[in-house]
Amino acid sequence: MENNAHLIAPEVAISFFKGIMPFNSLDEKTLSSLARHCRIDFFPKGTRILTADTTELTHLYLIQRGGIKAYLEDDNGEAILKDFRGEGASIGALAIIRGTPANLNIETVEDTFCFLLPREVFLELIEKQASFAHFYLKSFSEKIVTSAYNELRHHKVARRSNEDLYLFSIRAGDLVKSLRKVAVDATIQEAAALMSGHRVGCLLLHDSAEAEKIVGIITDRDLRGKVVAAGLDLQLPVRTIMSSPVQTVLSQTLCFDVLLKMMDTGIHHLAVERAGQIIGVITSHDIMLLQGHSPYYLFKEIRGQQQITGLYPLARKIPEVIRGLIGEGAKAGNITQMIAILNDQILSRMLTLLEQELGPPPLPYCWLLLGSEGRREQTFKTDQDNAILYADPEDEAGKQAAEVYFKAFAAQAINHLVNCGYPLCPGEVMATNPLWCQPLSAWKRYFERWVAEPDPQELRYATIFFDFRPGFGEDLLAETLRNHLNRQIRGRDLFLFHLARQSMETRAPLSFFKNFIVERNGEHKNRLDIKGQGLTPFVNFARVLSLKFGVKDTNTLARLKALAEGEWIQGELWSSASEAYELQMQQRLVHQLRQLEGGITPDNYLDPADLSDLERRMLKDAFTVIERLYGVLEQMYPVA
Repeated sequence: MENNAHLIAPEVAISFFKGIMPFNSLDEKTLSSLARHCRIDFFPKGTRILTADTTELTHLYLIQRGGIKAYLEDDNGEAILKDFRGEGASIGALAIIRGTPANLNIETVEDTFCFLLPREVFLELIEKQASFAHFYLKSFSEKIVTSAYNELRHHKVARRSNEDLYLFSIRAGDLVKSLRKVAVDATIQEAAALMSGHRVGCLLLHDSAEAEKIVGIITDRDLRGKVVAAGLDLQLPVRTIMSSPVQTVLSQTLCFDVLLKMMDTGIHHLAVERAGQIIGVITSHDIMLLQGHSPYYLFKEIRGQQQITGLYPLARKIPEVIRGLIGEGAKAGNITQMIAILNDQILSRMLTLLEQELGPPPLPYCWLLLGSEGRREQTFKTDQDNAILYADPEDEAGKQAAEVYFKAFAAQAINHLVNCGYPLCPGEVMATNPLWCQPLSAWKRYFERWVAEPDPQELRYATIFFDFRPGFGEDLLAETLRNHLNRQIRGRDLFLFHLARQSMETRAPLSFFKNFIVERNGEHKNRLDIKGQGLTPFVNFARVLSLKFGVKDTNTLARLKALAEGEWIQGELWSSASEAYELQMQQRLVHQLRQLEGGITPDNYLDPADLSDLERRMLKDAFTVIERLYGVLEQMYPVA
C-alpha cells in the first residue's frame, strides 16, 4: 500500500504530530524533519492493512482520520477482537521495535487515512529521544501486567457469544458523527426545526459572535418540558431553555468511563472535546447501541421503578451486569465503581419510595454508607454497613418525633435491603441500631471520643465509620461531619500512631521463602484470605495517611492517588500499590463470580493451587508491596 502513498504539506504533518502523543513532546526541528519523511495513504473501509505473522513493517502507521480494528483469528478462522483504534493511534510500533512481522491483523472499519513514517526514522527516534522511547516501552511493559488480567478472564470467566469489547475499546471521539449547533440567539422554533431536520435529540449552542465558543445545550426533553408543557413562546431565543455550562468528556475517554459519568451525574448528553475544541456530542443512546447488555439498561430500570418490591429482582441482576464487565476487560477499579453506582441507585430509589410511604422526615437527614460501601469497594459479597445522621432537633418534641420516625424508617429500609440481597451486618453496624441513628451533635461526640481515647474498640470503630460517605439525603450533613473529623484528627499523633500500629498487625501472606501463608485448618484449610491478608493492608495504609493529611476521598485507589498528588508518598509507590491492589481485587471478584455461577455463597478464600503460574507470580509480587507500605508507616510512627 505504501507505493500509493502521497507526499503531504509539512505544515499539515507538523500540526498533526503536535496533537498526538508522544510526538507532541518533540521539538520543532525534529518535527520538521519528520514531516519531510512523512507520507499519507488512503485505505477504504474493509481493507486489510496488516496480516499477523506475515506482513513486514516498513512504516509506522498513524491514523489521521477513520478507524481500524486489530484482531487475531482462532483455529477455526474466527476473529478474536482485540482492539479498536481511532484518530491519533499508531499501528505497528511493537513489531518495528521487536523486528518481527505484524503481531495482529489490522483492518479498517471505515474509510481511513494514515500518515506513514518510515521504519528507520521511527527507530532513530526511539534510539535518540528518551521520552519518546519511554512512551512506547512503558505501554509495552504495561501489556505484561495486562496479560495477567487477560489470563484471568480467559481461563476463569468464559466469554459468551454476544459479548464484545466495545465499552473498553471504543472511545468517545469514535462515536461522534458531526457537530450540530445553532447560535444562542436563534429562536426556539428555529432550533427545534434544525433538530428535526437533522433527526438529532440535542443541539449545542454557540456564542453569536464566536461560532467556536459553545455556551450551552438543549435536548428534546427541554423542548417537551420547558416549552410544550409550559406553553412557552416559540419565538423566544433558545438561550432561555438551554443548560449551561455544557458538561464535557475528552475524545480519548473510554466509553465505559463516559457511561460511569452519565450514571453518576444523571447527565445523558455530554459534549466531546478534542484539543480544546468541542467536536460533537455523545449520548446514553449511543452507548446503549454499543452493547445490548449495557449497565445503563439496568440503571434506567431502577430509576423508573415505582414499587419498592420491584427493586428486589433488579438488585439481583447486578451480578450478571458485572459478569459482563469482567468478561469485557474491566479492571477492578472500573467494576467496583459500577457496583457502587448500581447499589447507590437501588438505595436512592428505595429510600425515595419509602419516604413517600411514611411521609416526609421531621428533620433533614443523611443515610451514611460505611466500610467497603463507604469506600465504593463492594464486591459480590458485601454486608450492610450503614447509619443515619440527622440534623439536631430544636426541642424535646422535635427529638421525640425524629427518634420515632427514623426508627420506623430504618427498620423498613434495612428489611427492604435484605430482600434486595444485601445481608445484615453481623456486628449490627446498621441504622436499626439506636447507637448508629443519631443527630449531628451525637456523631460529633462519637468521633471526638474515638480520636481522644484510641483503645482497641475505638480503633475498630474508626476503621468502619471514618470511611463514611453520603448515600442518600442531605450531603451537607455528611460534609459537616467530615470537616469536623478532619479538625479533630489534626495534630492527634497518638491516635494515628495507634491506628498505624494496629494496621501493621496484619502481615503480608508470604513466608520467609516467599511461599503463600494459608489457613492451616478449619473450613478454609489451605486457602488464602485475599481480603483480610491481601487487600486490607492497602486499605488501612491509605486510611491512616488520608486521615493524617486531611484527604477527603474514601476510596482506596482515589486516596492513594491523592496522596501521590500531594507528594505525601512517592509516585512510584503509588503506582506499585495501586497496581497490586487492583490485581488482588480482580482475583477476588473473579473468584466470587465463579462461586455465584456454581451456586456457592461467595467468600474471600482463594486456593493458590487453582491459580496459574502467572497469577501466582503476580499475586506474590503484589504481596511484597505490603512490606513497603508498612515501611512508610514505621518511619512515620516508630516504636519508641
